[in-house]
Order: sequence, then structure tokens, then C-alpha cells
Amino acid sequence: MSLTKRRLQFLHTLVDLYQKTNLPIHYEALAKSLGVSKWTAYDMLKEIEKLGFITRSYEVNAKVTGRSQVVFVPTDKASDLFNQSRNELVDLVDWKKTVENISGLLKDLNNTSPNDAVRKIWAEIPEASVRINFCAYIIGLLLMYLKKLGDKRGPWIQQIVLTAPSKEMGMTMFVGTVLGMAVQTMNDELGIEITELVSRFLQSISDLSDEEKGLLSDFLSEAFYF
Repeated sequence: MSLTKRRLQFLHTLVDLYQKTNLPIHYEALAKSLGVSKWTAYDMLKEIEKLGFITRSYEVNAKVTGRSQVVFVPTDKASDLFNQSRNELVDLVDWKKTVENISGLLKDLNNTSPNDAVRKIWAEIPEASVRINFCAYIIGLLLMYLKKLGDKRGPWIQQIVLTAPSKEMGMTMFVGTVLGMAVQTMNDELGIEITELVSRFLQSISDLSDEEKGLLSDFLSEAFYF
């Protein structure tokens, strides 16, 4: 059994949740964060546990008197995995494929309906388990919404990105600005979902290396011209 991209996605999310709370993570919380059923999350965690990246324990469920619940915490093996040099974890071939895929969807907007394009990129996001790839898909998704809205503020937003004090700040300002415009056109459920994705984006981008931030910033700058 190996740590597939799907398992890595679940492990990555669990580690992020654990680092934010410093508390054991219940599989329902993980399921909610990933948008999957609690049984899918539990089955996946059992597989990851066999690989030695997490351990389980039991704690009293405050909502149900006398009942205990299964919770999980990452092991040192998981911490070592995500604390490795980012250059060791980045697959530049995979990154190139990600950029080509998102770029193709953006360039094809003239030949397909914006709604279809948005649905396609939404479907890709759950498979983006590597931080930089996930961030690229969120940027691509928001670029699609910007084009879908037909907003004339694109050049102004682009200027913000190009003149920001740092690459990370430029990308976060882009995401925050376009999110604020896009959520006004969404229903409550979709608005909450994309807001949660953006929250994960902000956490992920802060963990990227300078080289990765440079790659991601270059992608955003070039994507404005698609």
C-alpha cells in the first residue's frame, strides 16, 4: 500500500486541521473540510493509519453523554513528510501538466460556456493534493469567474498583482478581490464552499517556498492574457 495522491490529500488536510487546533481530529471534521461523506473520510484514514502517518485514539463525545468517539492525530512520520524541503516535494513535471490543464480551460472559454468551464475546474480541485497545484486551481477558478462576470476591472486587478510589495501579497489580493466580486453572484451554499476553498488557499500559499510562490505568481501573471 502506498501514499497515493488521494491519500496524500486527506493526510495533508488532517495535518493542516491539527496544526490549526492542536487537537485530535474527528473524521467528520475532516469529511466536512474535504466535502466528502464521513464514511469515505473514515475509510481513507484507516488506510493512512496502516501506513504509519496517523494514529487513532478515543475521547468522550461531549454531545453524547457516556459515548466515546474515534479521533486521529498525525505521527512524526507525517510531520517529517511535510517538513521536508519543498523542492523535494515539488514535481515540476506535474506542475507543468497542471499549468497546461488550467491554461487550456481558460483559453477554451471562447469556445465553451463559462458555466461548463467552471464545472470542469471545480471537478479538478479535489484531485489537487499538492499545495502549489491546489493554489493554481483556485487562481484558475477565480479567473474563470472574473471572465464569466465580464468585469472591466480586470486590468486594474492585474495592476494590483504586478505592483504588490511581494508575490504572495499580490496573489492573495487578487484572490480576495475576485472572491468578493464572485460571491455576489452565487447562492449561499456555493458561496460558503468557495470561501472555505479560499481559506485553504491562504493557508497553503503561506507554506509555499519562495520558488513555488514565484512559479505560482508567474502563472497568474501569464493567465491574465489567456
